[in-house]
Amino acid sequence: MSSRIEQIIDEIQEYIDNCKYQPLSNTKIVVSKDEMDELLRELRMKTPEEIKRYQKIISNRDAIIEDAKTRAESMLREAAIHTNELVSEHEIMQQAYAQANEVIAQATEKAQLILDNATKDANDIRIGAIQYTDEMLGSLGNIVSHAIDSATAKYDNLILELKRTYEIIDTNKKSLSVQEEPKEEEPELEETEEPME
Repeated sequence: MSSRIEQIIDEIQEYIDNCKYQPLSNTKIVVSKDEMDELLRELRMKTPEEIKRYQKIISNRDAIIEDAKTRAESMLREAAIHTNELVSEHEIMQQAYAQANEVIAQATEKAQLILDNATKDANDIRIGAIQYTDEMLGSLGNIVSHAIDSATAKYDNLILELKRTYEIIDTNKKSLSVQEEPKEEEPELEETEEPME
C-alpha cells in the first residue's frame, strides 16, 4: 500500500504530464499556480507525518533488541535454576554439570541467534526507511526544481512583454510630442478690391 506522499507525487506527475506546452516550446509548460500550490501544500503537510512514522519504526528496533535480551536472560535464568536442581543431587553431580553446561550452551546459542535476528531485522527496517525517505526527498527535489524553472521562465516572459509594451508607449509618446509642435504662421494675403462693373 503506497503512502499519501507517493500518491501526491503521482498526482503532481500526472498533472504535469497533462499540462499544455507554452507556445513555441516543447519543454516548457503552463501550470495553474493555485493547483500546484495546493498539491505542494499537502505534500509539505504529509512529509513530517511520514518521517515520524519511519522514525517510530526505527525506534522499535531498540524495543526488538531489548525483548531479545529479556528472552535470553530468561532462558539463562531457567538454565541456572535447572543447573541448581541437578547439582543439588550429589549422586548425579557429574551428569548435572554436563547437562547444565549443555543447557547453558544451548540457551546462549539461542539467545545470540534471537539477538542477531532482531538486530538484522531492525537494521533492514532502518535501511528501508532511509532509502524510502531518500527517494521521496529526491522526487520532491525534482518537483521543486521543475517548479522553479517554470516560474523563472514565466518571469522572464513577463519582463520581455513589459519591455515591449514600454517601447510602444515611448514611441507613441514621442509621436505625440512631434504633432504638438506649433506650425509657422503663413503670411496673410492682402485683400484686393475687385473692379466694379
